[in-house]
Amino acid sequence: MSLPVNIEQILNGQTVEWERVECKQGWNPEDIVHTIGAFANDINNWGGGYIFIGVAEKDGIPQLPPVGLQARSLDGIQKELLNLSHKIQPYYAPIYQPYMLDGKHILAIWVPGGDNRPYKVPTTLGAKGQHRYYVRRGSSSVMANQQEERLLLEMAKRIPFDDRVNHHSKIEDLHFGLIRSFLEEIKSDLAKEAAHMPLSELAQQMRIAGGLPEALLPLNVGLLFFSDKPDKYFPGAKTDLVIHQDNSGTVFTEKILTGPVQQQLRNVLSFIQTNVIKEKVIKVSARVEVERVYNFPLAAVEEVVANAFYHRSYEQDSPIEINCFPDRIEVLSFPGPLPPVTKAILKKEKRIVARKYRNRRVGDFLKELRLTEGRATGFPTIYNSMQQNGSPEPVFDTDEEYTYFLAVLPIHAAFMASAEELTEKDIQILSYCVKPKKRTAILKKIKLSNHAKNYQRYIVPLIEKGWLAYTLPDTPTSPKQEYVTTEKGKQALKQ
Repeated sequence: MSLPVNIEQILNGQTVEWERVECKQGWNPEDIVHTIGAFANDINNWGGGYIFIGVAEKDGIPQLPPVGLQARSLDGIQKELLNLSHKIQPYYAPIYQPYMLDGKHILAIWVPGGDNRPYKVPTTLGAKGQHRYYVRRGSSSVMANQQEERLLLEMAKRIPFDDRVNHHSKIEDLHFGLIRSFLEEIKSDLAKEAAHMPLSELAQQMRIAGGLPEALLPLNVGLLFFSDKPDKYFPGAKTDLVIHQDNSGTVFTEKILTGPVQQQLRNVLSFIQTNVIKEKVIKVSARVEVERVYNFPLAAVEEVVANAFYHRSYEQDSPIEINCFPDRIEVLSFPGPLPPVTKAILKKEKRIVARKYRNRRVGDFLKELRLTEGRATGFPTIYNSMQQNGSPEPVFDTDEEYTYFLAVLPIHAAFMASAEELTEKDIQILSYCVKPKKRTAILKKIKLSNHAKNYQRYIVPLIEKGWLAYTLPDTPTSPKQEYVTTEKGKQALKQ
């Protein structure tokens, strides 16, 4: 049975944290059942983990190429795995796949966080073994202490929202094409098998469907990634992207982006990269090389936006709000961070490592698609990319009740002056209005219709900057109203 992940990317540390990966050079069923129990209990809501048999490790990091397993041993190990599942209370069956890596046989075991946690596993497989809870502490599987046991029992009452069955949908609401595209993009071996599998079986293997076999339903994460209109089920699963012409907040254009989470995220980033991010070449005296800077470094924008998609609540109806002002980008999502991250920590810490995740399954899919970091490097990436670009430090904020999370990326200082620079249409309008002109004529000159939104976008900003003035200032809505370039506007033209 093929896994719906890219095994080589996981082993190379490209998609998940090392704490979620355990490698064993050989087969040791007692160690394995402890690790299965710890990953299935998923005390940190990481989304479980992966075990690789036939791969040595050093300091918690896989050593490649693998040592491998004897081909003849694979069937026996898989039979023992099946027996181990019956020793777990309640019953739990991980998903596993024999895999050929660098010419060597290994066994990959996927252990998602279990729906019926907490799980107990035998301390030893001998006759004196007792069933106990196991958890992950760092990169080790250990017996839970009393505090961890209490936490596991509390967590049993709560299944993360993205991992819950959606009772207002049906299995046919999952789009087969979107699922196959995902598997092909991450280069999962399951992509080939999927072509010959019924949707219900594929959805179960992907763990994006659950419930009774006779009444299989999509999980929320399945609808977020693999339905055409997630906002049909989650009204807030969309993004409000606003491009402001000035800092007043009154002149703007707005786009509402919808669709599967991964497409929505990519469309947001593509729009910002095309329409917002700009490059400037600066000649530094006494140096041959030129310096290239950006108003907003793309790496920082990608991390801030992806973070909003990953950590927001899809139970709330509020969309992600992205406001692009001339001097900053603001990304607002709801609610705020999970404890222990606080307002004070956000203000002073540059490396924030979350140990609790609101959407563990959403995060796993985004990591597989390489749309967000898998190694807790999001905040350092933002700070580093802003610093390398010569930009001011980012600002992160929430309130005392954790009702929102706000990330602000200030513009590079070299672009502050350019906020006052003339666009091509500004030049056309100001040149044309050296002698007074009516609104209809002005918009016709720049090849636009006499529509209110065109007036608000192209004429009003020039008035607010003092470059264009009313000829009848006391009656701005008069049908005789005309517009004329001011002395300030003429100076801007000369510059």
